[in-house]
Amino acid sequence: MLDAWSAYSKPVPSSCSELLTLFLQCCCIAVLTGGLLYNWMFSSLEYPFHLSSTIAVSFSLLLLLILFLVHPVRCMFTIIIPTLGTKQGRRLLLSTCFMIVAVNIIPNIMDNIKTILQVIKCICKNYSDSLLNSTSLLGKASTQFGHQVKEVTDNMADNFLTPRNGHFQYAVDHSSSLVREQVLIASQKIKDDFSAVELLVKQALLVANRVAAGFFLFYLLFESAWYLKSYLTNLRFDNIYITKKLEVLAVDKKAAHLLTHSPKKLIRSTGLKLSREEMVVCLVRMMLLTLVLMVTAVIIATDYVAFHLADTTMNEVAQFPTVPITLNIKYNAKISILPFISKIFNGVISGEQSIVNFERTYQQNLTFISADCTIKRPSPPNNFVALAVGMLYCIIYAMLFLETYAQRLCRKISASFFERQEERRVQYLYGALLRKYNKKEQQLQQKLRADL
Repeated sequence: MLDAWSAYSKPVPSSCSELLTLFLQCCCIAVLTGGLLYNWMFSSLEYPFHLSSTIAVSFSLLLLLILFLVHPVRCMFTIIIPTLGTKQGRRLLLSTCFMIVAVNIIPNIMDNIKTILQVIKCICKNYSDSLLNSTSLLGKASTQFGHQVKEVTDNMADNFLTPRNGHFQYAVDHSSSLVREQVLIASQKIKDDFSAVELLVKQALLVANRVAAGFFLFYLLFESAWYLKSYLTNLRFDNIYITKKLEVLAVDKKAAHLLTHSPKKLIRSTGLKLSREEMVVCLVRMMLLTLVLMVTAVIIATDYVAFHLADTTMNEVAQFPTVPITLNIKYNAKISILPFISKIFNGVISGEQSIVNFERTYQQNLTFISADCTIKRPSPPNNFVALAVGMLYCIIYAMLFLETYAQRLCRKISASFFERQEERRVQYLYGALLRKYNKKEQQLQQKLRADL
């Protein structure tokens, strides 16, 4: 492993074996990176197959050529790996989480809402049909009742020699096919509007995620290049570590006390302890990440709520009873002839004559949903998707604390690629510590002289 790393980090290979090792390493990195790029573009960002494969193959070939020939690019590309543990890596993972939610969870919520709307549509359609069919019941009742009324008027015409040409008729003006057509048009319009909104939201999220992912990827490359450029040009940049070279230099200069009295901001490169400032920064970032996690959790919970609501709606609708309609008509017609006779004989002789006694009962049932109405079953949430999102957030939380160590690893990688620059940085840091120590000693001596 050490020999492989030595061949990879050297500016120029010193032997044919190192050259072959470097080429094989660059081939492995190019193939692996191309495969990850293809999977990311095709599966996560939903680019077409041909576009994803073409870009992945072209990128792999170009990366192989550049890594094999250009030493600083090898260093920059290697720095990208620990940089993924910094905020750029967190943004990439957050982008992946948002894409998973947009592709898997939000469409499932829309499907369950569509199921609820379909149930409402079926209820409205069947109820309107039943209500329209009930008008035929009224028509039948009115016809029979009208015949009885006409008999009464005809009887009155026979008794009083007065023609009665009147009629009693119940008429209802409706078209069941027209009403059904209007219901279907209205429901289809709602469905089309809902589908258009769903498609618009999905496309907007997809485009936003593609733009964000592209921006984060290029910014990741930019940050790696910026770190390497700052490391090579600025001796003060990220030069706060007590390394083995610095310790050896201090011992050779017989100035080991400089490291024991070093400022608190200096960090041992092999240490795992985080400073107080680093812990505060991690806690603040954790609070911001928790807000994003809460939004994602609300969306996932909405998926489960929508499913249970749709499932409960279908189960309850299936148990809807039929509503019976009962129409009871009771009609009794009498005619009174010489009513004063009944008063004279105290009701012994009645002057009333019953003409008709009509009583009918009509029944019909109103149904809210029928077996002919086809409704898609609710789509249950994908527990694997929720678990995957949860695991990604766990990784992001871990990366909050690993960012400090990723920064240290970036410096180690740069130091192994550019050893001469690292020696200059160590000399500069040693000189800064020595000047600061001498300045403190002079101030302390001046203070003692002043006290004497």
